[in-house]
Amino acid sequence: MTTEHWTADRIGDLAGRVAIVTGANTGIGKETARALAQKGARVVLACRSAARGEDALRDLREAPLAGTVELELLDLSSLASVRDFAGRFKGRTDRLDLLINNAGVMMPPASKTAEGFELQFGTNHLGHFALTGLLADLLLGTEGSRVVTVSSEAHKWGEINFDDLQWEARPYKKMAAYGQSKLANLIFAYELQRRLGAAGSGTRSLAAHPGWTGTDLQRNSSLFRFFNPILAMRPWQGALPTLRAATDPAAAGGVFFGPHGFMGMRGYPVPVTSTPASRDEDIARRLWEISEALTGVSFQIPTRAG
Repeated sequence: MTTEHWTADRIGDLAGRVAIVTGANTGIGKETARALAQKGARVVLACRSAARGEDALRDLREAPLAGTVELELLDLSSLASVRDFAGRFKGRTDRLDLLINNAGVMMPPASKTAEGFELQFGTNHLGHFALTGLLADLLLGTEGSRVVTVSSEAHKWGEINFDDLQWEARPYKKMAAYGQSKLANLIFAYELQRRLGAAGSGTRSLAAHPGWTGTDLQRNSSLFRFFNPILAMRPWQGALPTLRAATDPAAAGGVFFGPHGFMGMRGYPVPVTSTPASRDEDIARRLWEISEALTGVSFQIPTRAG
């Protein structure tokens, strides 16, 4: 596998492929959608805001695209919205090649989702968990399909507190809550790959992190806003790990891509390591079972014959 200087120029022809990118109205999600559409994919921008989604559509369509972009509303902080989106999508599409679980919230004030989950855990993890499960039949029925879940180096300061996942018994700490949600993203990506592999499925689950990339996601952090002009990569650069995970033919399931530079902050996408907790299979099984119970979504991954 090539491990240096991977850029979007290496993406092959994606004509006929169908992709969903959550949070595609801004930042790395928008740049991921742009790169996939430029290579011929039909890309669904799954966005919470209709107005911002329409703005993204207009911007993406300003330059000729080999593929297409379209907008669908999706609010990952509402399981009802996730179910509605999945139902609409499956009602008019018979394949799904790429599911890019990109959207997220970062270090907001203490807030709850529509179902009462802590906003970061509920949106970043549970929303994407439910979305992937509801679209699993399309993914499993599409040869060579992939799920790419965007995590963060913040997973390194995360801990899955099974006694208080929703920050109800402890004082809310927005950085710790963000770290928990990003660790959950990574645990989910690895556990999904283990289950796909055990079933003999050709669908692959991978993960990525964008390093230090300046985006609207960081609007709640004065520290990030201060240092962004000095340290941050631009969104098109931050999208490269996601794009490599989604399109590199040699990328195996279970690989985590991130920038190759100092502390994973900048550079070109390469396979990177993660914390022991992210690879702990007992934690993963427990989180999976709890996530199914909280979302009401159970994954069906039939074993492939032969």
